[in-house]
Amino acid sequence: MKDVAKYQQMLLSRLAELDSRLHEIEDELDAPHSKDWEELAVEREGEEVLESLGHAGQEEIRGIRAALQRIREGEYGYCVKCGDEISAERLNVLPAAPLCRKCAG
Repeated sequence: MKDVAKYQQMLLSRLAELDSRLHEIEDELDAPHSKDWEELAVEREGEEVLESLGHAGQEEIRGIRAALQRIREGEYGYCVKCGDEISAERLNVLPAAPLCRKCAG
């Protein structure tokens, strides 16, 4: 079995980073808007980008929380689809990976 504590720390670190970023995005979206139409249009475009980043961050957080749950259940590092062990190389790149390379492919 892999060094679960190492991956758990990686996941917790990334979770903290994402939480911080999402709070920054929320603050930016809550900021007052310009009254100038052109500036308002640019701000709206920026908000769409921020919202997209926020949704992607929330999705990643869900994946990290699921991985942390698999750690608690003793199922971390095994593919949730086929049950095969997920390679250390894959987990080093994607510590929240729920699927082995074969099933993800």
